[in-house]
Amino acid sequence: MHSVAVLALDQVIPFDLSVPIDTFGWARLPDGRPGYRVRVCSPAGEVGAAAGAFAVRAPYGLEALAEADTIVLPGVADPARPLPPGVVDAVRAAAANGTRVASICVGAFVLAATGLLDGLRATTHWKAAGTLAERYPRIVVDPNVLYVDNGQFLTSAGAAAALDMCLHMIRRDHGSAVAAHAARMSVMPLEREGGQAQFIVHDLPPAPAGAALEPLLAWLEAHCDRDLTLDEIAAQARMSSRTLNRRFREQTGTTPLQWLHRARVRRAQYLLETTAYPVERIAAQAGFGSSTAFRDRFRRVVGTSPQAYRRSFQARSFQAQPFQTDT
Repeated sequence: MHSVAVLALDQVIPFDLSVPIDTFGWARLPDGRPGYRVRVCSPAGEVGAAAGAFAVRAPYGLEALAEADTIVLPGVADPARPLPPGVVDAVRAAAANGTRVASICVGAFVLAATGLLDGLRATTHWKAAGTLAERYPRIVVDPNVLYVDNGQFLTSAGAAAALDMCLHMIRRDHGSAVAAHAARMSVMPLEREGGQAQFIVHDLPPAPAGAALEPLLAWLEAHCDRDLTLDEIAAQARMSSRTLNRRFREQTGTTPLQWLHRARVRRAQYLLETTAYPVERIAAQAGFGSSTAFRDRFRRVVGTSPQAYRRSFQARSFQAQPFQTDT
Protein backbone atom coordinates (compact mmCIF):
# COMPACT_ATOMS: atom_id res chain seq x y z
CA MET A 1 0.00 0.00 0.00
CA HIS A 2 1.23 3.50 -0.85
CA SER A 3 2.25 5.28 2.36
CA VAL A 4 1.65 9.02 2.78
CA ALA A 5 3.27 10.97 5.62
CA VAL A 6 1.70 14.35 6.42
CA LEU A 7 4.09 16.54 8.40
CA ALA A 8 2.39 18.65 11.07
CA LEU A 9 4.54 21.54 12.29
CA ASP A 10 3.65 24.05 14.98
CA GLN A 11 1.06 26.60 13.76
CA VAL A 12 -0.07 24.18 11.04
CA ILE A 13 -2.99 25.46 8.96
CA PRO A 14 -5.90 23.12 9.75
CA PHE A 15 -7.30 22.98 6.22
CA ASP A 16 -3.88 22.17 4.76
CA LEU A 17 -3.48 19.35 7.27
CA SER A 18 -6.90 17.82 6.72
CA VAL A 19 -7.07 17.87 2.91
CA PRO A 20 -4.46 15.16 2.21
CA ILE A 21 -5.74 13.05 5.10
CA ASP A 22 -9.30 13.06 3.77
CA THR A 23 -8.58 13.04 0.03
CA PHE A 24 -6.10 10.15 0.09
CA GLY A 25 -8.40 8.46 2.58
CA TRP A 26 -11.25 8.46 0.03
CA ALA A 27 -9.15 6.63 -2.59
CA ARG A 28 -10.36 3.07 -3.09
CA LEU A 29 -8.89 0.56 -5.53
CA PRO A 30 -11.22 -1.38 -7.87
CA ASP A 31 -11.37 -4.28 -5.41
CA GLY A 32 -12.39 -1.94 -2.58
CA ARG A 33 -9.06 -1.84 -0.77
CA PRO A 34 -7.71 1.54 0.41
CA GLY A 35 -5.23 3.05 -2.01
CA TYR A 36 -3.17 4.75 0.69
CA ARG A 37 -2.06 4.49 4.30
CA VAL A 38 -1.92 8.02 5.72
CA ARG A 39 0.20 8.87 8.76
CA VAL A 40 0.43 12.23 10.53
CA CYS A 41 3.91 12.87 11.91
CA SER A 42 5.63 15.69 13.77
CA PRO A 43 9.05 16.51 15.23
CA ALA A 44 7.25 16.94 18.57
CA GLY A 45 4.48 14.80 20.02
CA GLU A 46 2.00 17.67 20.00
CA VAL A 47 1.77 20.83 17.88
CA GLY A 48 -0.57 23.79 17.95
CA ALA A 49 -2.78 24.66 15.02
CA ALA A 50 -2.86 28.13 13.46
CA ALA A 51 -4.50 30.82 15.62
CA GLY A 52 -4.39 28.43 18.56
CA ALA A 53 -7.70 26.85 17.57
CA PHE A 54 -6.65 23.41 18.80
CA ALA A 55 -3.67 21.13 19.32
CA VAL A 56 -2.68 18.12 17.24
CA ARG A 57 -1.14 15.04 18.77
CA ALA A 58 0.78 13.28 16.00
CA PRO A 59 1.25 9.54 16.52
CA TYR A 60 4.44 9.40 14.46
CA GLY A 61 7.77 11.22 14.53
CA LEU A 62 10.15 12.26 11.78
CA GLU A 63 11.20 8.65 11.32
CA ALA A 64 7.91 8.12 9.45
CA LEU A 65 9.23 10.30 6.62
CA ALA A 66 11.88 7.71 5.79
CA GLU A 67 9.21 5.02 5.42
CA ALA A 68 6.82 7.07 3.27
CA ASP A 69 6.29 6.89 -0.49
CA THR A 70 4.89 10.44 -0.44
CA ILE A 71 5.49 13.28 2.02
CA VAL A 72 3.00 16.15 2.21
CA LEU A 73 4.08 19.48 3.74
CA PRO A 74 1.09 21.60 4.86
CA GLY A 75 1.43 25.34 5.36
CA VAL A 76 2.00 27.06 8.68
CA ALA A 77 0.71 30.41 9.94
CA ASP A 78 4.18 32.00 9.89
CA PRO A 79 6.17 30.61 6.95
CA ALA A 80 9.19 32.72 7.94
CA ARG A 81 9.50 30.85 11.23
CA PRO A 82 12.67 28.67 11.41
CA LEU A 83 12.04 24.98 10.96
CA PRO A 84 12.51 22.63 13.92
CA PRO A 85 15.81 20.73 14.05
CA GLY A 86 15.87 17.61 11.96
CA VAL A 87 13.07 18.53 9.54
CA VAL A 88 15.26 19.62 6.61
CA ASP A 89 17.57 16.62 6.97
CA ALA A 90 14.67 14.17 7.22
CA VAL A 91 12.91 15.53 4.12
CA ARG A 92 16.13 15.65 2.10
CA ALA A 93 17.09 12.11 3.13
CA ALA A 94 13.69 10.79 2.10
CA ALA A 95 13.87 12.62 -1.23
CA ALA A 96 17.32 11.16 -1.88
CA ASN A 97 15.71 7.71 -1.64
CA GLY A 98 13.09 8.65 -4.24
CA THR A 99 10.22 9.72 -1.99
CA ARG A 100 7.74 12.09 -3.62
CA VAL A 101 7.40 15.41 -1.75
CA ALA A 102 4.43 17.76 -2.14
CA SER A 103 3.70 21.08 -0.44
CA ILE A 104 0.36 22.73 0.20
CA CYS A 105 -0.11 26.51 0.07
CA VAL A 106 2.70 28.22 2.03
CA GLY A 107 4.07 24.79 2.80
CA ALA A 108 6.14 25.66 -0.29
CA PHE A 109 8.35 27.67 2.09
CA VAL A 110 9.06 24.48 4.06
CA LEU A 111 9.94 22.61 0.87
CA ALA A 112 11.97 25.55 -0.43
CA ALA A 113 14.04 25.58 2.78
CA THR A 114 15.30 22.09 1.94
CA GLY A 115 16.79 23.31 -1.34
CA LEU A 116 14.90 20.62 -3.26
CA LEU A 117 13.01 23.21 -5.33
CA ASP A 118 16.13 25.04 -6.52
CA GLY A 119 16.06 25.42 -10.30
CA LEU A 120 12.47 24.18 -10.49
CA ARG A 121 9.12 25.81 -11.16
CA ALA A 122 6.83 26.05 -8.14
CA THR A 123 3.73 27.78 -6.85
CA THR A 124 2.18 28.82 -3.57
CA HIS A 125 -0.71 31.01 -2.43
CA TRP A 126 -0.82 34.02 -4.78
CA LYS A 127 -0.50 36.40 -1.84
CA ALA A 128 2.77 34.78 -0.75
CA ALA A 129 4.24 34.20 -4.22
CA GLY A 130 6.26 37.41 -4.28
CA THR A 131 7.79 36.67 -0.88
CA LEU A 132 8.69 33.13 -1.92
CA ALA A 133 10.37 34.38 -5.10
CA GLU A 134 12.29 37.05 -3.18
CA ARG A 135 13.44 34.71 -0.42
CA TYR A 136 14.35 31.85 -2.76
CA PRO A 137 15.52 33.41 -6.05
CA ARG A 138 16.65 30.06 -7.47
CA ILE A 139 13.02 28.91 -7.64
CA VAL A 140 10.86 29.89 -10.63
CA VAL A 141 7.66 30.94 -8.87
CA ASP A 142 4.46 30.83 -10.93
CA PRO A 143 1.58 32.51 -9.04
CA ASN A 144 -1.01 31.80 -11.75
CA VAL A 145 -1.45 28.03 -11.51
CA LEU A 146 -3.27 25.73 -9.10
CA TYR A 147 -0.36 23.31 -8.76
CA VAL A 148 2.98 22.43 -10.33
CA ASP A 149 4.12 18.84 -10.88
CA ASN A 150 7.88 18.45 -11.37
CA GLY A 151 7.69 14.69 -11.11
CA GLN A 152 9.18 14.01 -7.68
CA PHE A 153 8.37 17.44 -6.26
CA LEU A 154 4.95 19.09 -6.37
CA THR A 155 3.62 22.38 -5.03
CA SER A 156 0.07 23.68 -4.80
CA ALA A 157 -1.55 27.05 -4.42
CA GLY A 158 -3.71 28.02 -1.48
CA ALA A 159 -6.66 26.29 0.15
CA ALA A 160 -8.76 24.27 -2.32
CA ALA A 161 -5.83 23.91 -4.75
CA ALA A 162 -4.57 21.25 -2.35
CA LEU A 163 -7.53 19.14 -3.43
CA ASP A 164 -6.58 19.60 -7.08
CA MET A 165 -3.02 18.47 -6.40
CA CYS A 166 -4.02 15.47 -4.24
CA LEU A 167 -6.51 14.27 -6.85
CA HIS A 168 -3.82 14.72 -9.49
CA MET A 169 -1.45 12.50 -7.48
CA ILE A 170 -4.15 9.86 -7.02
CA ARG A 171 -4.74 9.89 -10.76
CA ARG A 172 -1.00 9.50 -11.37
CA ASP A 173 -0.79 6.60 -8.94
CA HIS A 174 -3.98 4.66 -9.67
CA GLY A 175 -5.64 6.09 -12.79
CA SER A 176 -8.67 8.26 -13.42
CA ALA A 177 -11.35 5.85 -12.16
CA VAL A 178 -9.91 5.81 -8.62
CA ALA A 179 -9.27 9.57 -8.73
CA ALA A 180 -12.79 10.26 -10.01
CA HIS A 181 -14.27 8.33 -7.08
CA ALA A 182 -12.15 10.32 -4.62
CA ALA A 183 -13.24 13.53 -6.36
CA ARG A 184 -16.91 12.61 -6.07
CA MET A 185 -16.53 11.76 -2.40
CA SER A 186 -14.80 15.13 -1.90
CA VAL A 187 -17.57 16.88 -3.90
CA MET A 188 -14.85 18.25 -6.14
CA PRO A 189 -14.31 18.20 -9.92
CA LEU A 190 -11.46 15.92 -10.92
CA GLU A 191 -9.84 18.75 -12.86
CA ARG A 192 -10.59 22.46 -12.69
CA GLU A 193 -9.89 24.78 -15.58
CA GLY A 194 -7.86 27.95 -15.12
CA GLY A 195 -5.49 28.88 -12.32
CA GLN A 196 -5.08 31.30 -9.46
CA ALA A 197 -5.78 34.16 -11.85
CA GLN A 198 -9.42 33.53 -11.06
CA PHE A 199 -8.88 34.30 -7.40
CA ILE A 200 -6.28 37.07 -7.23
CA VAL A 201 -7.65 40.30 -5.76
CA HIS A 202 -6.71 43.17 -8.07
CA ASP A 203 -6.49 46.83 -7.11
CA LEU A 204 -9.34 47.58 -9.52
CA PRO A 205 -11.29 44.31 -9.67
CA PRO A 206 -13.63 43.65 -12.57
CA ALA A 207 -17.35 43.85 -11.93
CA PRO A 208 -18.26 40.67 -10.08
CA ALA A 209 -19.81 38.19 -12.47
CA GLY A 210 -20.24 35.28 -10.07
CA ALA A 211 -20.90 32.12 -12.01
CA ALA A 212 -22.05 33.94 -15.14
CA LEU A 213 -19.93 31.79 -17.44
CA GLU A 214 -20.92 28.45 -15.91
CA PRO A 215 -23.76 27.75 -18.41
CA LEU A 216 -21.43 28.57 -21.29
CA LEU A 217 -18.65 26.35 -19.91
CA ALA A 218 -21.10 23.47 -19.57
CA TRP A 219 -22.28 24.08 -23.14
CA LEU A 220 -18.70 24.11 -24.43
CA GLU A 221 -17.94 20.89 -22.58
CA ALA A 222 -20.99 19.22 -24.10
CA HIS A 223 -20.28 20.48 -27.63
CA CYS A 224 -16.49 20.34 -27.76
CA ASP A 225 -16.73 17.76 -30.57
CA ARG A 226 -18.08 20.49 -32.87
CA ASP A 227 -15.93 22.78 -35.00
CA LEU A 228 -16.80 25.91 -33.02
CA THR A 229 -15.62 29.41 -33.87
CA LEU A 230 -15.22 32.33 -31.50
CA ASP A 231 -18.21 34.04 -33.09
CA GLU A 232 -20.39 30.96 -32.49
CA ILE A 233 -19.28 30.77 -28.87
CA ALA A 234 -19.97 34.49 -28.40
CA ALA A 235 -23.42 34.07 -29.95
CA GLN A 236 -24.18 31.27 -27.49
CA ALA A 237 -23.08 33.56 -24.65
CA ARG A 238 -25.13 36.43 -26.11
CA MET A 239 -22.27 38.90 -26.07
CA SER A 240 -19.68 40.25 -28.47
CA SER A 241 -16.49 38.33 -29.15
CA ARG A 242 -14.46 41.10 -27.50
CA THR A 243 -16.59 41.09 -24.35
CA LEU A 244 -16.50 37.30 -24.21
CA ASN A 245 -12.70 37.24 -24.43
CA ARG A 246 -12.42 39.81 -21.63
CA ARG A 247 -14.83 38.06 -19.29
CA PHE A 248 -13.29 34.69 -20.02
CA ARG A 249 -9.86 35.93 -19.01
CA GLU A 250 -11.26 37.56 -15.88
CA GLN A 251 -12.99 34.39 -14.72
CA THR A 252 -10.85 31.55 -16.06
CA GLY A 253 -7.45 33.08 -16.82
CA THR A 254 -7.58 31.91 -20.44
CA THR A 255 -9.43 32.50 -23.73
CA PRO A 256 -12.57 30.69 -24.96
CA LEU A 257 -10.70 28.84 -27.71
CA GLN A 258 -7.86 27.86 -25.40
CA TRP A 259 -10.40 26.58 -22.89
CA LEU A 260 -12.13 24.63 -25.67
CA HIS A 261 -8.83 23.03 -26.71
CA ARG A 262 -8.23 21.92 -23.12
CA ALA A 263 -11.78 20.55 -22.88
CA ARG A 264 -11.14 18.49 -26.01
CA VAL A 265 -7.89 17.15 -24.58
CA ARG A 266 -9.67 16.26 -21.33
CA ARG A 267 -12.33 14.34 -23.26
CA ALA A 268 -9.60 12.56 -25.21
CA GLN A 269 -7.81 11.63 -21.98
CA TYR A 270 -11.01 10.15 -20.60
CA LEU A 271 -11.61 8.12 -23.77
CA LEU A 272 -8.00 6.90 -23.82
CA GLU A 273 -8.30 5.81 -20.21
CA THR A 274 -11.72 4.16 -20.35
CA THR A 275 -12.25 2.78 -23.87
CA ALA A 276 -10.51 0.65 -26.47
CA TYR A 277 -11.46 3.04 -29.29
CA PRO A 278 -8.82 3.62 -31.96
CA VAL A 279 -7.13 7.01 -31.92
CA GLU A 280 -8.93 8.13 -35.08
CA ARG A 281 -12.31 7.66 -33.40
CA ILE A 282 -11.16 9.42 -30.24
CA ALA A 283 -9.87 12.34 -32.32
CA ALA A 284 -13.30 12.70 -33.95
CA GLN A 285 -15.28 12.35 -30.72
CA ALA A 286 -13.05 14.91 -29.00
CA GLY A 287 -13.56 17.48 -31.75
CA PHE A 288 -10.20 17.38 -33.52
CA GLY A 289 -10.21 17.78 -37.28
CA SER A 290 -7.80 14.91 -37.84
CA SER A 291 -5.79 12.36 -35.91
CA THR A 292 -2.63 14.32 -36.81
CA ALA A 293 -4.03 17.52 -35.30
CA PHE A 294 -5.14 15.50 -32.27
CA ARG A 295 -1.67 14.02 -31.72
CA ASP A 296 0.01 17.42 -32.08
CA ARG A 297 -2.36 19.19 -29.67
CA PHE A 298 -2.32 16.30 -27.19
CA ARG A 299 1.48 16.27 -27.05
CA ARG A 300 1.64 20.06 -26.56
CA VAL A 301 -0.84 19.99 -23.68
CA VAL A 302 -0.08 16.67 -21.97
CA GLY A 303 3.59 16.34 -22.87
CA THR A 304 3.33 12.84 -24.33
CA SER A 305 1.64 10.98 -27.18
CA PRO A 306 -1.87 9.50 -26.97
CA GLN A 307 -0.33 6.03 -27.26
CA ALA A 308 2.07 6.59 -24.35
CA TYR A 309 -0.69 8.16 -22.26
CA ARG A 310 -2.95 5.18 -22.86
CA ARG A 311 -0.20 2.77 -21.81
CA SER A 312 0.42 4.75 -18.61
CA PHE A 313 -3.16 5.18 -17.45
CA GLN A 314 -5.45 2.62 -19.04
CA ALA A 315 -3.94 -0.47 -17.41
CA ARG A 316 -4.60 1.00 -13.97
CA SER A 317 -8.07 2.37 -14.57
CA PHE A 318 -9.69 0.14 -17.22
CA GLN A 319 -9.19 -3.46 -18.28
CA ALA A 320 -9.47 -2.96 -22.02
CA GLN A 321 -10.02 -5.47 -24.75
CA PRO A 322 -7.15 -5.75 -27.24
CA PHE A 323 -6.93 -2.75 -29.53
CA GLN A 324 -4.69 -1.38 -32.21
CA THR A 325 -2.76 1.65 -30.97
CA ASP A 326 -1.71 4.68 -32.91
CA THR A 327 1.70 4.80 -34.51
